Order: sequence, then C-alpha cells, then structure tokens
Amino acid sequence: MTTIIQTKNLSKAYGETEVLKSIDLTIEQGEFTAIMGPSGSGKTTLMNTLSTIDSFTGGEVWIEGNSLLDMKKKSLREFRQKRMGFVFQDYNLLDTLTVKENILLPLSLQKTPVAEMEERLGRLVEALNIEDILNKYPSEISGGQKQRTAAARAIITNPAIVFADEPTGALDSRSATQLLEQIQFLNNLFKTTVLMITHDPYAASYCRRVVFLRDGKIVNEMFKGEQSEKEFFDHILTIQSALGGERR
Repeated sequence: MTTIIQTKNLSKAYGETEVLKSIDLTIEQGEFTAIMGPSGSGKTTLMNTLSTIDSFTGGEVWIEGNSLLDMKKKSLREFRQKRMGFVFQDYNLLDTLTVKENILLPLSLQKTPVAEMEERLGRLVEALNIEDILNKYPSEISGGQKQRTAAARAIITNPAIVFADEPTGALDSRSATQLLEQIQFLNNLFKTTVLMITHDPYAASYCRRVVFLRDGKIVNEMFKGEQSEKEFFDHILTIQSALGGERR
C-alpha cells in the first residue's frame, strides 16, 4: 500500500503557543479518514499544515514520499494545484461560472485537453448525480448541490488526496447524508484518499478511520472495520464525549 502522507514529530507554534505537538501520522492511499477533537485541539491547523497551506515549526512531513522541507514555494504551489483537492464548508464556487465551468476550472488552468476534461467530467457527473445542474449557476442551486459541485471540482484532477474541511457544516441533515454517501462512493470507486476535518460524529461514521486530537496531540484513533455506521457512530460518540468534544 502506498503512503500518501507521513509526519514525524510534527509541531506547529504561533509565537509561544504550541498548537501541534509531536504528531506522528500516516495516511495510506485510498483511506477515508476523519480528524476530530474539541475546538482548539489543532484540527484545522493540522489540515492546513498537511495541505501545505501553512508551514510547520518542527518535525517533518512527507507527501507521496516528497519531504516538504525540500520543496521551494513554487514547487509547493504546483504540487498543491496538481496533487491535492479541497472541499470547504463555504463551497468557494465562482458565481460567474456555471457548475460545469466551476468543476472544470482546475483542469482548464492546467491546460488539459478538452476531450480528457469531458471524459473525466462524465464519470463524476454520474457518480455525484449532478447532470441536471451542469448549466446552472451557483445562485440557482441548493447548498447540497453546491457541495457536490465542490467535491467534483476537488476530485476531477485525480489528486493524491482530498482535504475536506467541515464539508457538511452548512448542510441540512438530508443533504449532509447525501454528500457523505457520495464521498464514500467516490472513495470506494476511484480509491481517492480523503482526509476530513469534522466536529460531527455522524459525518465521521462514514469514514474508515477516525483520529482524535486534544491539545495538539493525537490521543486516540479508531478503525471502522466490520462495524456498521450506527455501531461506529456510537463508538465515536463515546470517545468524543470523553474528550469533551462538541455534539451536533
């Protein structure tokens, strides 16, 4: 199995405040992993560090075997554009572009041939059930449809890993369930590696693995294995409650 992300003694400080403390984490190809923890535990900082959006102050990070310490700013930017996908809570869609144009934007910037763009789009359209909204603008579709559009845009570049920051946070329960089912389906179909930050044990129950942070340290992790989503949810809730996490 290919290791996508590996950290060793990863730390991050803002001034005198140490936010991440000696994080050792390995993410393998095809994993669907949630990072959970109370507010202030370092979840978002960890995601920003692993995705090269933010720097780190100690330790080392490897992505697909490449040490981030050895990469210059330009190389990091190109690596982020080509090998990473992002899904944010607020969608980050361009209002002046149609759904189709938003999804294809990363490929257009990479000057991907039109035939290849259409072929990749076709696979995602069917998997995410968005064929009927391709020619609509973001203002004309629902929150759930916007998030599916954002997911398609993140995955269409065939990234090594997709980072999802609270992707269900702005959705109602029905739309959240649909999105989670579709991300789970994409993970299984395309073997896309997904790392999701979430407060929500229900969202985390769709993952195969949950890593718990508290005070900048990994304090527990769970693997779904043969458990049902309900069983996994109950176990996640138990750990979250013990750590003083938030409930939704």
